[in-house]
Amino acid sequence: MKKHWVLGSIVAACAVGVAAFLTTSKHDAPASTFVLLDGSQLQTKDLRGRVTLVNFWATSCTTCVAEMPHMVETYEKYKGKGYNMVAVAMAYDPPSYVVNFAQTRKLPFDVAIDNTGAVAKSWGEVTLTPTSYLVDKRGEIVKRYVGQPDFAELHRLIEKLLQET
Repeated sequence: MKKHWVLGSIVAACAVGVAAFLTTSKHDAPASTFVLLDGSQLQTKDLRGRVTLVNFWATSCTTCVAEMPHMVETYEKYKGKGYNMVAVAMAYDPPSYVVNFAQTRKLPFDVAIDNTGAVAKSWGEVTLTPTSYLVDKRGEIVKRYVGQPDFAELHRLIEKLLQET
């Protein structure tokens, strides 16, 4: 019985360590191609030089829809200071729904459709929405959010990253 408890404690500690690594350690954003609604493409390397939030979402995700006005506010607040955002619609989201959502809500940032799921896969097998990655000017992932972020904390982090050279 004691062995199971010790093993369980070790597994739990490892899980906490992995979660901490995924949410706080810096590592390069994966090389990927975002296909935007207008058909143009954006590469991960194109994000360098700006603080960027890459947000995986779906029109069928109630939390995604609820957080979108806050995403727009965040973008509008920081876009002139070197901030960017790419909203990546999941592969299962019908493109016509994504286009309609982006147009009716006048989303001011880049919106991409991940038709094949390759982008979500390359960013860490993203399956839960919303999942967002904050990327610094050097192209390193600084923070991962699963679920709606605490926007006050996100804003503080964006401001800190915008000040870095």
